[in-house]
Amino acid sequence: MRNRFFLTTVSFIIASLWVLIGSANAHEVNKNAIALLIAKDKAGKTVGTGSGFVAHPEGTLITNYHVLVDAYSVEVQFPNGSHSQVESIYKVDRKQDFAILKLKEGFYSTLEIGDSSTLKPYDYTSALGYPSNHEASETKEKLVQTYGFVLGVHSQANPEIPFIYTTTPFSPGFSGGPVVNRSNQVVGLATVEGRSINLALPINPIKEFLNPQTTFSFEKLLAEDTQSQEAMYYRGNYYLYGLGDSEKAIAEFEKILALNPKFILAHYDLATAYRDMGMPEKSIAQYEKTLKLSPNFPEALSNLGGYYFREGKLDEAIQQFSKAVQSHPNFVQALSNLGAALNKQGHPHKAIAHLQQALSIDPEFAIANFNLGNALFALNRLDEAQKKFELAQNQGIDFLSMHWKLYEIHKKKRHFDKAKKELNTILDIDPLNDKAKKQLSELPTAH
Repeated sequence: MRNRFFLTTVSFIIASLWVLIGSANAHEVNKNAIALLIAKDKAGKTVGTGSGFVAHPEGTLITNYHVLVDAYSVEVQFPNGSHSQVESIYKVDRKQDFAILKLKEGFYSTLEIGDSSTLKPYDYTSALGYPSNHEASETKEKLVQTYGFVLGVHSQANPEIPFIYTTTPFSPGFSGGPVVNRSNQVVGLATVEGRSINLALPINPIKEFLNPQTTFSFEKLLAEDTQSQEAMYYRGNYYLYGLGDSEKAIAEFEKILALNPKFILAHYDLATAYRDMGMPEKSIAQYEKTLKLSPNFPEALSNLGGYYFREGKLDEAIQQFSKAVQSHPNFVQALSNLGAALNKQGHPHKAIAHLQQALSIDPEFAIANFNLGNALFALNRLDEAQKKFELAQNQGIDFLSMHWKLYEIHKKKRHFDKAKKELNTILDIDPLNDKAKKQLSELPTAH
């Protein structure tokens, strides 16, 4: 009864979200307050882009610190076609990843600052930013607005630094852009983009620094950043996620860890880099080091559990996935992974509740639909399983195991033409599959 109540409540909230979007759109965000930041080095070469917004009309602009790494100057563009320049820097906080900048003298449109302490799960959120592709054309990108809702406010690597976990999508280039509530008040900065989960830095820790008296230059920032582990980390992060250069990222993360073996995010992203390089043992070792330093890091728990799952260590996998869900109850990937592991362990009834919860949060999460199909298949609920497999297939899943199960379903229903189609699909994927060839030769002809 509790699970049914939860799912009904979430479904109602998600349906209500679209009403809120329409309501929010009735009073548009002041988009002319939202800036595209173009960071350049001393030679004038673009080293990155990001987003930000103006908080005070005389030109106080807020963004992420990591947007400024390696910048000698920053140009600013607004949707109405106006341009400005960052004159100096009021404040940077490398650990919390925010910066407060001073634009050249002028009069600017602003956004209203809200109160991030009032956020609750399933509250409406919207993000605004300038997607980039890390190419020369990136400065031509237009302002984009996305919509979603709050999943919760949780710490990630550092227990002292909370993030707003939200379904509102962020793209590369959104960094530093505003995340607003239904009243279009800024409640966070878009900071980390993911798939179903994105992280925004709450606005409240920034508010106390919004009336500074002094500034400093980019030259000073660059000089300080030569010794900054955070600057090294964000540089490595850019190599890894922005440029896809795992080797350069690994070199940067290892340089940090030689100075500070307790730099949690360097361990975490080093694990990702090793994963991308096809080095699972090294990746697992880094996830384990990450969790030794930060035992409740949700993404690290889920990723390590994924390795255990693939190795057949189901008890260990379930333990990691359960910890991730305990830390972050609406963590979609962890819920889906936990359901898959429970089903694999022979507990499909338990699996279904977690998978339905994941899909109530993100109905488009294809792997969760596939995993739910597997659990329903294990319970011989074949019609329901078929629908979930077909939905997962429409969402991009093309696993061999799914086609085998669809073949079994169609065969049991005596839909031999459909069964034959699945066997042919299996042979398209794996032309040397002797089992599929044998089953195809033995399949009755439909009448």
